[in-house]
Amino acid sequence: MSKNAQKIGWIGTGRMGLPMAERLLKAGHDVTIWNRTRAKAEPLAAKGGKIVDKLSELASCDVVFSIVSEGKDLAQVLFGKDGVVSGTGTIPAAFVDCSTISVEESADIRKKLKARGADYVTAPVSGNAKVIKAGRLSSVVSGPEAACKMIIPLMEVIAPQGVSYVGDGELARVCKIAHNVMLGVVIENLIEITLLVNKMGVPRHAFLAFLNNGVMGSMFTRYKSPALVNLDWNTTFTPELLRKDLDLGLELGREMDVPMPVTAATREVLQGHFGHATLQPDPQAYLNKDFAALMETMALAAGMKLTPENKNVPTGLEN
Repeated sequence: MSKNAQKIGWIGTGRMGLPMAERLLKAGHDVTIWNRTRAKAEPLAAKGGKIVDKLSELASCDVVFSIVSEGKDLAQVLFGKDGVVSGTGTIPAAFVDCSTISVEESADIRKKLKARGADYVTAPVSGNAKVIKAGRLSSVVSGPEAACKMIIPLMEVIAPQGVSYVGDGELARVCKIAHNVMLGVVIENLIEITLLVNKMGVPRHAFLAFLNNGVMGSMFTRYKSPALVNLDWNTTFTPELLRKDLDLGLELGREMDVPMPVTAATREVLQGHFGHATLQPDPQAYLNKDFAALMETMALAAGMKLTPENKNVPTGLEN
């Protein structure tokens, strides 16, 4: 079977899922798409995607990808009423999940799929929608080696920056949880030091330009800089999702007897952001803003009132 002859199913067209599926379509792959809210998937129809109303319509695909918010969501779309694996007929040979869920939830899903004769590859990704569009997404995969080798060419279309195979089982889940723990720690510290120099008189855009041009700069600090400079909280990742991932990391730390004091402190700082949200006219709408809005909570603790600097700051993702 040639690489583009595979029938691919896709579940989830949120902030990440839509541009990821779009990359497969642009590469000429046959992709059938389901999303809980059909309207959010419709833009992919213009790219050649086939939009379906029932998850069971993905059962005839060769491989099904998914990217959802939580483990319970993944279990529901696979095994729930009218789920992909809810029937008694043929099911896809392989399932590839790109979500961030717990190790235990993932292991349970693997066990259920194996009982039905299907391979399960975990393939969480690193980046956001802007990173995907810039062709800078990366991924980590784990599962049966033969199945991983089969899907890696597809993952390389989605994540051309690099796909790392780390072994069997749920090891990719562990890597992604660790990745997101670092994400939380880095954004908290980046905000902390930016507020410090800003309160002492350094413009935020000038400090971040210095940081990003030096050894401490990274893809992450660069593409977050415009948000911190201009207070643009357009959502790439919500505080609620970050809190979930910090909790998953701390849970693994306790399980493995690995002390994680910096992560624990970051989790408590983030919790303060949820308290700050309760003071807003619409707390949930506030929590739907990007996790970098934590800067507002930390500025309040520092006795600072921030205003946008209205500077054109490069993201580092420009082509």
